[in-house]
Amino acid sequence: MNNETQLPLAGVRVVDFGQQMAGPAVAMVLADFGATVVHVDPPEGPQWDHPANAVLNRNKSCIRLDLKQETGLNRALAMIEQADIVIESFRPGVMKKLGIDFRQLRAERPELITLSIPGFASNDDLRQEWKATEAVVAATCGAFTDMGFNRVLMGVNPSFSPLPLGSSYAVSLAASSAVLSLFEREKTGRGDSIEVPVAAALMEGLSYNSYVIEGLPDRYKTMREEEIEYRKANNIEMDLTYDQLQEYLDPFYRTYECADGRMFYCVCPSHRNHAKHALKLLGIYDELVKEGLPEVENLHMPIAEWEGETSIGVYPLPKKWADIISARMKEVFLTRTSEEWGRLFGEGQIPGAPHRTTQEWVNDEHTNASGLIVEVDDPQYGRMKQGGPISWLDDVAEAMLTPRPRRNVSYEEALTELMTVAAEEGVTRPTGTDIQPASGRGWLEGVRILDLTNVIAGPHSTAFLSRFGAEVIKLDPVTPLYDPLIGTLFTFQTGVSKQSALVDITSTEGREAFNRLVRSVDMVVINAPERQMKPLGLDHDSLQAVNPGVLFCRLDCLGGPQRGPRTDYIGYDDIIQANSGIMSRFGGLETPEEHAHLGTLDVNCGFAAGLGMAVALYRKHKTGKVSRARTSLSAVTNLAQAPFAFDYEGRAPFNEPSGREALGNHELSHFYRTADGWIFIDSNRSELDKLEQMEGLQGISRAGDIRAFLNRALSKAPADYWVTALRGADVAAAVPMAIEELRSTYCREADGTPGTDRGSFAFSTYRDHPSGHVVTQVDHHSIRPVEASIRAFRPTERFGHSTRPVLSSVGYTEAEIDSMIERGIAGLGWGREFLPG
Repeated sequence: MNNETQLPLAGVRVVDFGQQMAGPAVAMVLADFGATVVHVDPPEGPQWDHPANAVLNRNKSCIRLDLKQETGLNRALAMIEQADIVIESFRPGVMKKLGIDFRQLRAERPELITLSIPGFASNDDLRQEWKATEAVVAATCGAFTDMGFNRVLMGVNPSFSPLPLGSSYAVSLAASSAVLSLFEREKTGRGDSIEVPVAAALMEGLSYNSYVIEGLPDRYKTMREEEIEYRKANNIEMDLTYDQLQEYLDPFYRTYECADGRMFYCVCPSHRNHAKHALKLLGIYDELVKEGLPEVENLHMPIAEWEGETSIGVYPLPKKWADIISARMKEVFLTRTSEEWGRLFGEGQIPGAPHRTTQEWVNDEHTNASGLIVEVDDPQYGRMKQGGPISWLDDVAEAMLTPRPRRNVSYEEALTELMTVAAEEGVTRPTGTDIQPASGRGWLEGVRILDLTNVIAGPHSTAFLSRFGAEVIKLDPVTPLYDPLIGTLFTFQTGVSKQSALVDITSTEGREAFNRLVRSVDMVVINAPERQMKPLGLDHDSLQAVNPGVLFCRLDCLGGPQRGPRTDYIGYDDIIQANSGIMSRFGGLETPEEHAHLGTLDVNCGFAAGLGMAVALYRKHKTGKVSRARTSLSAVTNLAQAPFAFDYEGRAPFNEPSGREALGNHELSHFYRTADGWIFIDSNRSELDKLEQMEGLQGISRAGDIRAFLNRALSKAPADYWVTALRGADVAAAVPMAIEELRSTYCREADGTPGTDRGSFAFSTYRDHPSGHVVTQVDHHSIRPVEASIRAFRPTERFGHSTRPVLSSVGYTEAEIDSMIERGIAGLGWGREFLPG
């Protein structure tokens, strides 16, 4: 491979001791970017006996070692001696007990990077010893309790989802931290010791589901929220059916049946142009206007000052207009097939997509043509379709689409591979005086980023990087595209630690201001399809002409490493949930339902963009090569569906747990009622002997119907008894928590610290929030280096708050800035109130 196509992590050596999903998947991501990875399994093989291992271990050489034996331990230490990064994902302290002490290794070799991904944090005194399976972490973090307004109104609690969300977030976060530590090592010679607890990663992933704004104006409450409040106040049972629930959904944010009997998801809320274009495509816009459909020019004014009762482009619409519009949309959607509507919406640049299954997603023409799905000749499963890379660089994307299948090797072969690859790739490791003392700085201090993004995924990516010390300038238009729900409310999460400036870059003077800002930064970030880059002057040649060497990152909805039929379609998180099978699994094939967590894919897309930016920064520092980093919502859905998103000849049926009635993976991994509440047991048949020894469970190994046996047995004692007994037998179990409980227990007044010292859970309350409301948010606490610093975030500032200092920083005088503001080329806000009432 020549220097032009050499993958950016070529020569980086990784020893991967990870088991289950998170650890091996981090190493897979690094291997996709070119790292040389040796994966180590115990003598009996992987702890997770699953076809997904073929995906997680691609591009790796795999060996088995018994670390409990002296020979196995010595071999492991010999491989670590050759490594740049060592990864493990056991409970805290396990590796040290096995004889691999990360602290000691780094004392001897401070250039080494160690990465631990435990289920719960090592400073979580209550939970660090728990057997932290995916489901136990999810139940403890509220992911099975806080499952959205739909499930509340249907009276479904707890809910179960087989998506490994905790691990999928942890993978992007941990891989990013490893690459950022490599970037720092290029400058200082030092590595770091990093911990990324899966529970903390999941809490960050659920950040849009856990924040609380006191005194939130009623205009932001959906019909579902209002119905929940009404029923609670009047002691009415939560018993809506799926069909009844549909009438509580906004017409621009719901599922419609089509002529082929299949479902289509329309996602056009909060954006005036998208909603209007959808109604025009459906042929009903003019008739609705004749019926009096109002339109308000400035949605960021208080509602009391509107000239109409509502407006197209507002979310949520009041029930009167929601009912009128939904009734007409239902009629029209029945006139074409879901596939036809998908093409019409996509080509019309209107967000919407047909509901499909994961099997259809994996075998879809677009996902295969675009590299979102790749093919690998696995030694066990043969020709296998697998999820492609979660992030990539444009100029080497093609080289990332032909991963090498996993291969089993001898210890001698593995060691030789680690010893020779660095020499072959011309990579040297820092030694001696090349290794500087620990500075305590953030990995990205001194890095400046210009953020042109909107909604969730894009702005979340730069908010993510701000914790490492990056300076982020958020540039928005003077006139907003979105209503205050998406345009303002969501920014309480995505706008943290940023300077906000408003400039009309479509004007000549605004474009000059933009160019000056581009010259002042290291990275430019946007979320948009490729077709918009040249008109915006954001294609590679145009950007380099303004600032040679500036890096670039782009996020989109359906993009992949190569072009496919739907590459330029626009969309949001929910569209990929619908199209990739998440909604069909969650709600059931006939009654698809949005996966309840707001930003399910958005947040991880932001983290994956952070990974791409980290790789681009590392590569440029090391080689001088300028890169364009990429990711998409479609790329990260494969990670969120890692246990399902693959196919091969003879594959078992795609029949993973689905629908509202699903309460687990199988009878030994399932929710059960106890004498006083619910408990989730996450066991399997290999642990029947352990269960048999427990008081109250004798006879389980002989039971013909294990589910019926457990239903009877567990109902005889309270949940705390069973959880204590099961954990005592080293069987994974948890009582489902609610995010509200966790927030009230682990919240503190904002104190300028990031919460990394507070166990698995950390929230902060900001009483002086710039919005004027008291706001409680989850901390940025999931990435925990020992030597580098993590910065607590500053609350999101009002739009345009920093317009003057930002323009001043690139050479504009006060008089020039005043003139730009007076003429609408720059702005100081979108309305009189930060969060309009």
